[in-house]
Amino acid sequence: MIDLSFKNSEKPAKGKVLLSDPFMDEDYFRRSMVYLCEHNADGSYGFVLNNFLPINLKDLGDNFPDIETQLTIGGPIDKDNLYFLHTLGDVLENSIPIKDNICLGGDFETLSKLLSENKKLIQKVRFFVGYSGWTVNQLENEINENSWIVVNLGKKSDLFSSKLTQTWNKYLKKQGGKFEIIADFTINPRYN
Repeated sequence: MIDLSFKNSEKPAKGKVLLSDPFMDEDYFRRSMVYLCEHNADGSYGFVLNNFLPINLKDLGDNFPDIETQLTIGGPIDKDNLYFLHTLGDVLENSIPIKDNICLGGDFETLSKLLSENKKLIQKVRFFVGYSGWTVNQLENEINENSWIVVNLGKKSDLFSSKLTQTWNKYLKKQGGKFEIIADFTINPRYN
């Protein structure tokens, strides 16, 4: 018998990616990839990488740089706020280091100025509306219930791509074995 359970042996940690169960039918997390920014005894939080909004950063108002970059719905929590991941921690004060030179937040005025002066820097920044969070032990429980598998981030450029060429399906297939089969499952088996 083939084991098609949605389990793996990786443990959640800063800088890891969560892939949702192929049958999860929830607006924010359907076939989602979540980059974990924190995982500790107090809980976990991160950002959905592949749930794009049909608007650009510059469409948010005059306080935002005139940069063409799509926004992503980071999750269902605190949707009135804009968050950003970047690799500019050496020039953005108050940046919070995550892993491998990837940082969260920092001085937004400085970031706006940098992006206005050099539009190519947008390749080092990713913007999110809201975030995803889990209380103490909640994420571990969801992993034990097979709602998520934990994988490594492929290329750092995947994190900053507004097109995200490495989708949920491709990341899952990279896990090999049973995950290659699961990656092609339809969201709703009744439509098979």
